Parts: sequence; C-alpha cells; structure tokens
Amino acid sequence: MRLTSLAAGIFTFALAAYPVATTIASRAAAAPGKAFAGQESAPPGPMGGGARDDIPQTDQDQPSQQIPQSSQPLQVATTVVNVFATVRDHHNEIISDLTKDDFRIYEDGVQQKVSYFSKEVNLPITLALLMDTSYSMHNILVAEQDAASRFVSEVLRKKDEALVISFDTDINLLADFTEDPNVLDRAIHRATINVDASGIGGTGGTIPSQGGGTDLYDAIYLACHDELSNEAGRKAIVLLTDAEDTGSKVSLGEAVEAAQRADAVIHVILITDSGETEGYGPGVAARMTSDTGGRVINVRNDKGLEKAFDEISEELRSQYVLGYYPSNPKRDGTFRRIKVDVDRPDLKILARKGYYAPGS
Repeated sequence: MRLTSLAAGIFTFALAAYPVATTIASRAAAAPGKAFAGQESAPPGPMGGGARDDIPQTDQDQPSQQIPQSSQPLQVATTVVNVFATVRDHHNEIISDLTKDDFRIYEDGVQQKVSYFSKEVNLPITLALLMDTSYSMHNILVAEQDAASRFVSEVLRKKDEALVISFDTDINLLADFTEDPNVLDRAIHRATINVDASGIGGTGGTIPSQGGGTDLYDAIYLACHDELSNEAGRKAIVLLTDAEDTGSKVSLGEAVEAAQRADAVIHVILITDSGETEGYGPGVAARMTSDTGGRVINVRNDKGLEKAFDEISEELRSQYVLGYYPSNPKRDGTFRRIKVDVDRPDLKILARKGYYAPGS
C-alpha cells in the first residue's frame, strides 16, 4: 500500500492536532496500519519511548552516576535536557580532548549548569536513512545504494538500530527499525526511481494523475513524527537528496519542527549536478541542518558519496554529551533556544538549536 492514497487523511489529522507523542504498543502491532508501505520485516529492536538501559550518560568525575531518562520523548516527561555536540577545528578535524569545564551552555540566553558530561564515542544511535528516489536521482541511485549499504554496515554497532525510507511521489518504509545490517542492505537496494520512467529503471504508472511531486518534507515529517519520536537516546537522519520539494503536504518549517520535537539531528548529503551551484535546494538543506544541529555535505560524484558517508560516520561517533536541568521550570510548551560554546578559540560546534518544553 502506497502513502499517496493515505497521506491526505493522515496529514489532516496530524496538522490539526499535532500530538507530541504517539503511543505504540508494539512495532508488530502497529505495522499494518502505518502510513508507509513496502517495508521488510525484521527482528524487533528496542521499542517505544522507553529509555535504553545501555546509554551510559555520566559525568566524568562521577562514573557511576547516570542521567535520568524519561519514559517518553524529551518534550513530554523529562526535566533533563541532553545535548549532543560535535566540535571541529578550522581544519575541519574532530576535537576529542575537551572536558566538561571547556563547555558553556545557554538556554534562551541564560547560562545553565552542566550537570552531566560524557565524551563516549560508542553511545547507541537510532538512525533514519532517507533516500530521494525522484527522477533527478536516476544517474546516481546505484552509487547511493552502494555507499549507503557500506555506511550502515560500518557505522552500526551492537545496540544501534536503523530504518530505511525512500521518497519521491510516494513515501515507502523499506525497512523498519532493525539492528540487522543484512535487512538494511536489502532494503536499500530495493529503492527504485519511482516515477513513470521505466526506460531508466523506474516503476511506471506511479505519478498521481493530479498534483504530486517530490515529497521531501512529508518524508522527514513522517520519519520524525511516526518513527523517531518514539525512540530514546541519540537520533539522526541521514538524508540523500537534491533538497528540492515539489509535492509535500507539510511545509519546510513543519518538517523541521517535527525533527526538533523528535530530538533528531538532520545531516544532508546534498547531491547536485556538476553545473548546479544555486537554487532553493542548498538553502533548504542549510535550513534543515542548521536548525537541528547537523551539517550539509555537497556531493557531485561517486567518490564524493563515499567521503560524505565517512564524514557523517565520524560525526556520529565523536559527540560530547551535555546534560542540564533547565533553570526555567515552566511547562508552557514553548521552544527554548540552546547555544553551546567552548572556551577555546576557532572551534566550530554542531549541536541542536533548541527543544520544546513540556506542556502543562
């Protein structure tokens, strides 16, 4: 079942109510009614919004102390804000020797006390791989698949989990959360150019008769709202696309907000033609990554894809964890802006820009 026939009803409900959390009894029970199609069944991994018991977020001075974890996503039930930060120098090299005292963290301009700190590189990751399969990707899809398959094989470790989604005029969940790289590999290689272009390997007859286009924003929204919002710990989206949307029902702002509410960082591998240097694609990619704490990597060929995945892999495995109790106790549902600084000059910090406070 394709998303096209369901999206209107789903998004009418979602945008009208915008629930901050979805209760899912189990993935197996939820799968038949999901808004995605084409997924491969996989062994169940950690489920729901429950905190993983394998995430050791500790202060380096107190190794036995653990960060309290909420049983729901951040904006629902927790009083601890966790910020994952990557720090690079002016040569774009990862800085891995910072301490708790090197960091300063601010919420809405007010400095917060860093209560928890860790520079572990092996904290579990929940990853969503989103692949653009619109016509503009047909020349590089095979290279995308090969590079993405190698990436998930190398980056995923024990306790990590990932899903695979393809999007064009429709959105397909090719593999739900799994720790099995073989399931992910098969899902990645099932992605096809899903426009009426059978001569270049596409599937004919899938363009809606009225309207339609590349549903980039819808794909991000669904990945965050329906999938990542129910997960705990580090969450990231790796998006392979030219960042041009021509058919979504939600806006760019709504897609970004869904990522922020799910506590997910968006990394974009921006695939462009050799002569393309301008357009709204790069601007869209910059907005999504800047607002969520990710980065854009421009790619023009197969070698660029390999390098881009290597950089993101390094990024995901080189994060500091900063935890603090907000000095503002109000449960008003507002967006709180976060700024992370370090005491050393000429360093670039990647961290999310904020979070949504709990509602009353």
